[in-house]
Amino acid sequence: MKIYTRSGDEGETSLFAGGRVSKSHLRLHAYGTVDELNAVLGLAAAAGVGGSVAVPLIRVQAELFTVGADLATPLGAQPKWLVRVTPEMTARLEAEIDAWQAALPELRNFILPGGALGGAFLHQARVVCRRAERWLVALSAQEALNDETLRYLNRLSDWLFVAARVANQDAGEPESPWQSPER
Repeated sequence: MKIYTRSGDEGETSLFAGGRVSKSHLRLHAYGTVDELNAVLGLAAAAGVGGSVAVPLIRVQAELFTVGADLATPLGAQPKWLVRVTPEMTARLEAEIDAWQAALPELRNFILPGGALGGAFLHQARVVCRRAERWLVALSAQEALNDETLRYLNRLSDWLFVAARVANQDAGEPESPWQSPER
């Protein structure tokens, strides 16, 4: 299979289950940002995120392909091969957040993103996830979408924040609390 098709040379691309849209379409911004998020998670994994975050991180990367496919397929299209985002995926994120938070010190103020390289990449992934979420909200104002995709991305950004804290704790990196500038 060739990696290039030349079909997008005029600024349009194909959606799953048919149809073509401009590469500037909100749908492409949404799932393109999900793709970017997945790449940042790959950086976190390559940076050595381990411990209790390592295996769920790889699962989330796989789930982001499901999110992308869901967003690349108009809601009315129901191809038999398509797997859409499910409430169970979101519930799994919530369970992991709860388990991790039970082992972390309680937050009493904001923390600065950073720490170990893997934790810093997870913090970066969180802000990319929030951007994907904003694109999804904009798209959902124009087209019907699977509501669970928005819930999943919203929960994932929380998951990424807590995962960054866990990764930094596992790496022995202390959190840097935000300090209000003196006036």
